[in-house]
Amino acid sequence: MSSTPAPGDECRSRTKTGTPSLGARIHALTAELYPICRSIAGPGVRQTLEILDREIGLGLTEVPTGTPVLDWTVPREWMVREAWIRDPSGRLVLDLSDHNLHVMNYSTAIRARLPLGELRQHIHTLEDQPDVIPYRTTYYEDRWGFCMRHRDFMQLPEGEYEVCIDAEHRDGHLTYGEHVVPGLSDREFLLSAHVCHPSLANDNCAGIAVLAELAKTLKGRRLRHTYRFLFAPGTIGAITWLALNEDRVDRIDHGLVVSCLGDGGGPTYKRSRRGDATIDRAMQEVLRHAGPTARILDFVPYGYDERQYCSPGYDLPVGSLQRSAYGSFPEYHTSADDLTFVSAKHLAASHDLILQAIEIIEGDWVPLSRMPRGEPQLGRRGLYGAVGGVAQGDGTMALLWVMNLADGRHSLLDMASRSGLPFSTLAAAAGRLRKAGLLDELEDTQVQQGPVTVTSAPPLPRQ
Repeated sequence: MSSTPAPGDECRSRTKTGTPSLGARIHALTAELYPICRSIAGPGVRQTLEILDREIGLGLTEVPTGTPVLDWTVPREWMVREAWIRDPSGRLVLDLSDHNLHVMNYSTAIRARLPLGELRQHIHTLEDQPDVIPYRTTYYEDRWGFCMRHRDFMQLPEGEYEVCIDAEHRDGHLTYGEHVVPGLSDREFLLSAHVCHPSLANDNCAGIAVLAELAKTLKGRRLRHTYRFLFAPGTIGAITWLALNEDRVDRIDHGLVVSCLGDGGGPTYKRSRRGDATIDRAMQEVLRHAGPTARILDFVPYGYDERQYCSPGYDLPVGSLQRSAYGSFPEYHTSADDLTFVSAKHLAASHDLILQAIEIIEGDWVPLSRMPRGEPQLGRRGLYGAVGGVAQGDGTMALLWVMNLADGRHSLLDMASRSGLPFSTLAAAAGRLRKAGLLDELEDTQVQQGPVTVTSAPPLPRQ
């Protein structure tokens, strides 16, 4: 399992001081997580969380097998020691030690001799991608199986085969980890990544590693919100967390589920079920300036754990961020999703996209003009160009937009959506106007209700 950096990453791997760069640090953690054989419960998840505990510190929760969680039950742990197939000559034609995807995840144990015709029914391949191993699971149905390259499958000779999957399902615990960066209030921003996939670099070693680095970035910052980082097995982990935190979920004001953050596609944001939550609008603002391949998708009840957080009984404001959307790239859920498929450059860019959204949510406020009748004279306050009759740049236009929309009904994020100007430009303009005594800040409880603002800037493409 190679940990060689992707082409072009070597030149970005260290800063001028010799310290590993942001992208190199995230890629190194991705590479450390990649070889671990994970499943929905068992030693692979715990090993993953132990690494994260070393990096950022985690609070671990272990929920016993058999515990009812909403409409589900916490499953048994799974551990696989070896898995292989020998052909009629005794030659080893498949070995788990070569790749974790060679055994169907959560497979039951088997030790038998059987003819090729029967064995074929237990082997999964991708005929249209003959050179990769598919990722397949059997979490909630007892069965056994292998996964292999279709080109190798087609070369299996007739005869009797010896097969072995030395696996164990045992009562134990489902384990998840949390890291909390405290803010000035107990209102929370949830950041969630699944930790159950084995040896898939983009999905989701990359997402795990990006969130770990982001937790370090936020440490020590003065933050209005509390940031909760959740690392849990997909589906059952999020459901278990929700079941055990019924008294906490109403604190969540914003949230992101992250996956597939290391490839060169997208970026892609999938809206929350609400569709117009602050996180949806913040991510639209971020992606508006992220390049021509950025996309916004509407919510659908399929995907990763956003569908648990957005289930109707919770309806949390949680969206999903990826680069290439799941299922849209040929490497998805195959052995081609390896360490050469993710790059330090794109991992760092994904970290920065999330950070930009956080900075928007942290920096958003509602200005109220102290001089709403006519434009105030900006020139005598040093805020306007001395020469008239020339086109005005973004800085001046931002001053004018802020003053015009500072009616107590528009936040800075509203203004960015309405004007098409970057949030940071409007925030800087609002700061100057406030310093000049032209604006007051309304508290959330003082915001006047008014009509929904119309987004007139060019929309991002949808799928």
